[in-house]
Formats: sequence, structure tokens, C-alpha cells
Amino acid sequence: MNYRSRIQEQYALGLMLVKWTCLGAWVGLLSGCASAGFLWALDRATETRVANPWLLFLLPVAGAAIGLVYANHGKSAAGGNNLLLERIHDPNGVIPFRMAPLILVTTVLTHLFGGSAGREGTAVQMGGTLADLAVKPLRLSKEDRSILLMTGISAGFGSVFGTPAAGAIFGLEVLAIGRIRYNALVPCLVASIVGDVVCRGLGIHHHVYDAATTFTLTPCTTALVVIAGVLFAAASAAFSELTHWIQTLCRDVKGASYVRPIVGGALIIVLTLIVGSQDYNGLGIPLMERSFHAANIPLYAFLLKILFTAVTLGAGFKGGEVTPLFCIGSTLGCAFAQLTHQDPALFAALGFVAVFAGAANTPLACTMMGVELFGSHLVVPLFITCVISYILSGHRGIYLSQQVHHPKTYDAEIEEGQTLRTIQKQGFRIRRPTFDREEEDQRGATP
Repeated sequence: MNYRSRIQEQYALGLMLVKWTCLGAWVGLLSGCASAGFLWALDRATETRVANPWLLFLLPVAGAAIGLVYANHGKSAAGGNNLLLERIHDPNGVIPFRMAPLILVTTVLTHLFGGSAGREGTAVQMGGTLADLAVKPLRLSKEDRSILLMTGISAGFGSVFGTPAAGAIFGLEVLAIGRIRYNALVPCLVASIVGDVVCRGLGIHHHVYDAATTFTLTPCTTALVVIAGVLFAAASAAFSELTHWIQTLCRDVKGASYVRPIVGGALIIVLTLIVGSQDYNGLGIPLMERSFHAANIPLYAFLLKILFTAVTLGAGFKGGEVTPLFCIGSTLGCAFAQLTHQDPALFAALGFVAVFAGAANTPLACTMMGVELFGSHLVVPLFITCVISYILSGHRGIYLSQQVHHPKTYDAEIEEGQTLRTIQKQGFRIRRPTFDREEEDQRGATP
């Protein structure tokens, strides 16, 4: 055994561990502070809207302001999460610092006036922007810059939801379907943990949901969990398709950039008046909390949340998709439990993470999030529903810059490195069944 080479290897590994622990902690500190400030502002905006329901009627005005700001000052920053993924795949491009303050202010405006949006997009974009800003003075390599951007994504995600393990995995998993970047494991884990600790230390408290306290895996419950997973996949696919369709429709409409959010804001007002409540505006957290107890939750609640959120984001308002996806999943799980006479807390918890798993193509991160939020005793049904939702949601998702490293089916005509945006434009094609190709090869080899 060459002991000298072994010592050199351990020395190099030690240096790598120290380097990425320090960088990850620095990014986590910045992201945790940013997430804490953002969540505080978001809570104040939500409280103000709930106390003053008439603010909803100013949503078109807020939409016009957001459209004008991004048209005049946004430039590439309008790419949002997709821009971060593109820069990770190709570290040569620039991430403008304006992305962080723009997304912070416009997301708070969206929630203040009643738009249906989330918070993950804002936290991830702020984390990525701050991570990129942190590495500039160090003049790190392109590969290191790519890793630091992943670190910022993990820190933002882990700190805004209070799920550091899921945040670490999310930063590794969200880049490409069928591939996890283990070379960024250390900084993503450190940044997510530090970001969460800092955010909590600054006085931010995350919601606690009353999930099922017990679960026994039987043939009957397993069958119901599988069926629920199929429904969750359908919901995630419907949300992604509807949101992208509205975005495309809005881009094709001629007119000034501020016209689209004005129309979208007016439509949200009409929908709210038809529904008769503001349950489907904002994050939807009260709706989620009630879904765990089946407390006055209509069976079609998930459809309304899909519609409200798709119109809000498709029209150009800012915010994330994840928390609305939590709401869609939990209300769908609650509806399924009511129809099958099962425990609503169990299926609301499963839908909470599984719909997100299908829409973001991150089954491992979502399973871990479920474990952190609802307990390890639910890990098996959580894993089942997340995997089924991930597979059956197809090659679509909320992040169109996601690349496909390994397709979800070997019969898909997808080249390695293709993005979901390309697949959306070109369409999805299936090769001939595998056994036909084998038969043709055998016939061709027969003399």
C-alpha cells in the first residue's frame, strides 16, 4: 500500500471539507438573514391583507407596477429560478444583483394585494444571488461558482421552510432529472443547516401541521396510497401545464408588459368574488391547516387553488410555486380521504409533498421534507407517493430550465442535456417498444 498517496488523499479531502464548510456557512448566513427578513415582511403583508380585504381590488394596480418595474429594470433578472439553473449548467453568464431586491419587493406586493403565489422562488433567488455575490471577490473557478449557486438554492430552500435536510437534497436534485450532484453535498448541507439556524435565531417560526400519528402498512392502505399518488401526479401535471399555457398565452398577446398583470389581477378579483372568500388568495396556509382535519374543505378546493395560482403566476405576478403546490396537494389529499373514509391528516400530509415532487421532479427532497415535517413513521407512504407522482407527472415541471440526464422512461426520445423547455416546444416522442427493436436486431443478424 502506498501510504504517502493515502496521506496526500486525506490531506486533500480535509482541505476540501474545510473550504466548502466555510463557504457553505457564509452562504447560509447570508441566506438565513435574507429569508428571515423576507418571511417577516411576508407575514406583515398577509396580516395587512386579511385585516383589509379591500386591498384585493388594487391587485391590478400592483400588477401594473410589477410589470413596469421588470420591463424597465428587470432584464435578465426576470428569468428567476430558471436563470439560476441556467447559470449552474453554464457558469459563464451573469446573475444580476438586482434579482434579489426585485423579487423580494414584488413578491411582497403580490401577497399584500391578494395574488396566489408562494415564497420558495423568492428565497431561492435571493440565496442564489447572494451566493454569487459572495464568491466574486474570491475569484473561484467556474466549477466552484456552479457549486456555490447550488449552495445558495439549498440555503434559501432550507431556511424558508425550516427543512434543512430537504433543502440540502433539493439543491442537488433540482438541476437535472435523473442526476444528483454529489460534488456539492458538503456546502449544500452546511448552507441549508446554517440558513435554517440563522432564520430561526432571528425569531422566525415555521408552521407545524398535525399529521397522522400512526400508520400501518397493509395491502389495503398500500393500494390507497398508490391510487392517491396517481391523483397527485395528475394534479402536479395539470398545474404545470396550465401555468405554462397561461404564460405562453400572455406572451403572445400584443400590448405593453403591464397590461398582462392588470388583466390577470382583474381575473383574480372576479374569481374571488365568485368563490365568495379569500381562502384561495395568498399562500393558502389556513386552507392547508384545515385540510389536515377536513374542516370545511370542499372537495374541489384543490382545483380552485390550481386556477388561482396559475392565473397569478402566468399573468406575471411574482412569487414561488411551492407553497401553493403544498396547498393543492393537502386539499386534494383531504378530498381523497373524505371520499374513501380515510384519515385526512395522513393523505393531506402525503399530498402536501407529493404534488410538489411531481411538479419539481425532486422525489428524494420531497420525501425528506415530509419526514422533517410529519415524522419518520410516514416515510414509506411518503416515498411511495412522491415516486409515483414524480414518474407519472412526465417530462414536465415548474422549472423549464431543468435538464434531463436520464429520462423517466428508456423509450423516450430525449437527448441527454435537453431542457424541459425544449421538450415542451418540440413535443414528447416515444421510440418503438424495446422488444420490437430486439426482434429487428435479431432478424438483421440472421444470415
